[in-house]
Amino acid sequence: MKKYIFIFLTGLSFSAMQAQEIRDALRYSQDNLNGTARYRAMGGAFGALGGDLSSINVNPAGSAIFVNNQFGVTLTNNSNKNDSDYFGNKTTEKDNNFKINQAGGVFVFNNQSNSSKWKKISVGVNYENANNFNNATYSAGTNANDNSIDGYFLSYADGVPLKVLEDNNYRNLNNNDQQAYLGYNGYIINPATNDREETLYNSNVPGGGNFYQQNAERSEGYNGKLSFNVATSYEDKLFIGLNLNSHFTDYRRFSSFYEINDAPLSTPYTITDVRFDNELYTYGSGFSFQVGAIAKVTNELRAGLAYESSTWYRLNDEFTQDLFTTTSSTTGADRNNPLADAKTTNVYDVYKLQTPSKVTGSLAYIFGKTGLISVDYAIKDYSKTKFKPENDAYYTSLNNSMGDLLDNTSELRIGAEYKIKELSLRAGYRYEQSPYKNESTIGDLTGYSGGLGYNFGSTKIDLSYAYAERSTQQGFFTQGFTDGATINNISNNVSLTFLFEL
Repeated sequence: MKKYIFIFLTGLSFSAMQAQEIRDALRYSQDNLNGTARYRAMGGAFGALGGDLSSINVNPAGSAIFVNNQFGVTLTNNSNKNDSDYFGNKTTEKDNNFKINQAGGVFVFNNQSNSSKWKKISVGVNYENANNFNNATYSAGTNANDNSIDGYFLSYADGVPLKVLEDNNYRNLNNNDQQAYLGYNGYIINPATNDREETLYNSNVPGGGNFYQQNAERSEGYNGKLSFNVATSYEDKLFIGLNLNSHFTDYRRFSSFYEINDAPLSTPYTITDVRFDNELYTYGSGFSFQVGAIAKVTNELRAGLAYESSTWYRLNDEFTQDLFTTTSSTTGADRNNPLADAKTTNVYDVYKLQTPSKVTGSLAYIFGKTGLISVDYAIKDYSKTKFKPENDAYYTSLNNSMGDLLDNTSELRIGAEYKIKELSLRAGYRYEQSPYKNESTIGDLTGYSGGLGYNFGSTKIDLSYAYAERSTQQGFFTQGFTDGATINNISNNVSLTFLFEL
C-alpha cells in the first residue's frame, strides 16, 4: 500500500525570524560586467579613460572627459549555460534573455570665463542593470555518499520537543522549527519515543539502497543601479567626480529537490520518494556613493583612482515551501496526528545588508588618435559584508561566518582599442578572484571580450561580445544535507549600443 502526503504552504504569515544565508549576501555584493557595448568590449577597464556613459560607474570623474552632450541606450542578449556534475552524472541547463541593459546621458557645461582654471562641469544620469539574475541549473544523479534529504530535516528537529510539533501549525513556528514540522508531518522523521518532551528523532528513510536525486533551480530578476553624477575639470588635467547611487532589486528563486530510493521497507511507513519545493522572493532598495579622480600625467598617460562605498540595503523576503512524500506501508497503520494544516507564505521583517566597499586604481595610455590601452585593478573585502542589526544573535553568527569564510579579493581588467578612421576595434580581458577563501565553493572568474564601433558623426553604434566562465560547488541545502553538484557556468553576452551627441 502506498500513501501520498502533500503539504502545501500558501497564504501569508508574518515573522520576525530570519532566514538569510551567505549566498544571499553575495548576490547583492557582486556585480556583473554590464554597461555600454564599448565598455563591455574593453573588459570594463575605464577607470582612467572616462568619456563613456558606463565609465562613470567605475570612476565618476569620467563624465568630465566628455566634450559634448551625449545620450545612449544599450540592448543586451545574455545566455547562460550551466554544466552540472553530480557524482559523475553530467547534465546541462540553459537560459537566454533579452533586456535593455543601460540608458543614460551626460550634459557638459563649459566655463565661458577664460581666466578660470575650472574649465567645465558635467552632469549625468545613468541607469544600468548591475546584476542580471536570470539563470537556471539542473543536477541529477545517484548519491555516492548514500546521503539523503532526511539529514536536512533531522538537523532542524534536533533539540525540538515533540509537543512543539504536535501542538502547533506551521504558521505559528519560527523558520527552524518549520523545517522540523515539515519533516515530521511528511513522515520523513520520527521521534525516538512517544514522550511529548522527546527531542531526539530518527529517519524514516531506509538505508541500504540507492538514492537517486534531482535538483532544479531557476532564478529571475535584476539589481538595478541609477547613478546621479557630477564632475568637473581643472585646467583639463585633473578631473574630479561624485556619484550618488540608488539601488533597487527584485529577485525570485525557485528550487525543486526530488529524491527516490530503492531500499527495502524497514518501518511501517517507509519513505520511498520526496519532492521538496522552495520559493524565495526578495525585493528592496539601497544607497551608495562614489568619488573619483583622473589625472593627465602626460598627454598620453592618464591615472585614475576611485572609491565606491558600501551599499546599504533595506530588503524584504517572502518564502514559500511545498513538500510531497510517498510512503510504502507494511501494516496499514497511521499516525494519529493530523497532516500539516498550514497554508503559508512567510513574510519576514525588513532587514538591512551592508555590502563591502571597493577601491579601483587605473592607468591608461593614449596613442594619439590611433588607439589606447587601459588597465584597472580593484580590491574588495567580502569578509566585511554585514547583515544588520549586528546585535541580533542570528546576524551575529552569520556575520562571523562570513568573516571566517569570505576573503579580500582583487579584480583585474584590461582593455584595448584601435581606430581605423571611423571604425574602432576593441578587445578586453577580465579576471576576478573568488569571494571565498576556499575557492572550490565559488571559483575565480575569467572573461574575454571583443567588439567594434562605427562613428557616423553625431551618431555612433557599438557592438560587443563578452564571454565569462566560473565554477561553483555549493550544497543544495545549507545544513544537514549539504551535498551538491559542481556547476560550470559559461556566460555569453551580446550588446548593442546607440549613442547620440548634441
